[in-house]
Amino acid sequence: MTEERKRQIPSNRKTTGNQGEELAAQFLLRKGFRILERNYRTRKGEIDIIAQKAKTLAFVEVKTDRTGDFGAPEGWVTPRKQRQIARMALRYLRQRNFPGMDPRFDVIGVTLREGKPKIEHIEGAFWVPDH
Repeated sequence: MTEERKRQIPSNRKTTGNQGEELAAQFLLRKGFRILERNYRTRKGEIDIIAQKAKTLAFVEVKTDRTGDFGAPEGWVTPRKQRQIARMALRYLRQRNFPGMDPRFDVIGVTLREGKPKIEHIEGAFWVPDH
């Protein structure tokens, strides 16, 4: 692989990720969600989207695929990543007051291919047991 190609890969991944996150946010808005946060960051990591609909507070991980070489993007959220998102969600909930809200963890897989993007929204995609 040429040096030129190596330099292009990270920016292409970032561009693809940003495009997927934007499509996911628009998708959630169309479904009646209100976006509270995008790219919520702490030293421990990032939650792509935090959205609210009625009494549901969704912590959303967005995975975007352009090639189709690695299976469905929504399957890419590892147990380690799930635990990381759960820790950050707990921190977010402690920092803000959301009485009576039902938090859940969603995954949105965005597949970018020729034509219209495919969006798969998995509500309650995972749960993290109490330690």
